[in-house]
Amino acid sequence: MKKRCDWAKNEPNITYHDKEWGIPQHNDVKLFEFLILEAAQAGLSWSIILNRRNGYRLAFSNFDVIKVSKYTQNDVKKLIQNKDIIRNKLKINSAINNSLQFIKIQKEFGSFDKYLWGFVHHKTIRNKFKKYSDIPTYTKISEKLSQDLKKRGFTFVGPIICYALMQAVGMVNDHTIDCFRFSKL
Repeated sequence: MKKRCDWAKNEPNITYHDKEWGIPQHNDVKLFEFLILEAAQAGLSWSIILNRRNGYRLAFSNFDVIKVSKYTQNDVKKLIQNKDIIRNKLKINSAINNSLQFIKIQKEFGSFDKYLWGFVHHKTIRNKFKKYSDIPTYTKISEKLSQDLKKRGFTFVGPIICYALMQAVGMVNDHTIDCFRFSKL
């Protein structure tokens, strides 16, 4: 039986943990997806978001940042009625706003990937936590990222959300050292 991080005890968390969490991600579409999903997760459990991930994929045009950036208030009204996503108007408006800011960063840096990974000097920080309770909810780097994103007009990007994003896209390896994924990443 494989030893996993303590939070990966049931589905859909197990599959997400085993196949995605912490794997370095450099594709801007995937980075935009995680930016939307992490913001949607604020105040909720990650398994709720994973269970609605396909709903988000459909609601947000397969995470096509250009398409999302063109959403109107009519689209917002439809999304608020969509039972397959978190129907929080602030979070929905944030996703649209953040798509506009995401595009600005792509133009400035050539990709969101180059911008984001610059905060960790373009390589994964490999932590060595023994137990899940040792893992911080945010770090100085996630605070710096949060401040910069907010300065650029992003919303729902506090230091905790930014750290969760960093963990999800492999900017940090926060698998505990006894987890089978730790050494693979």
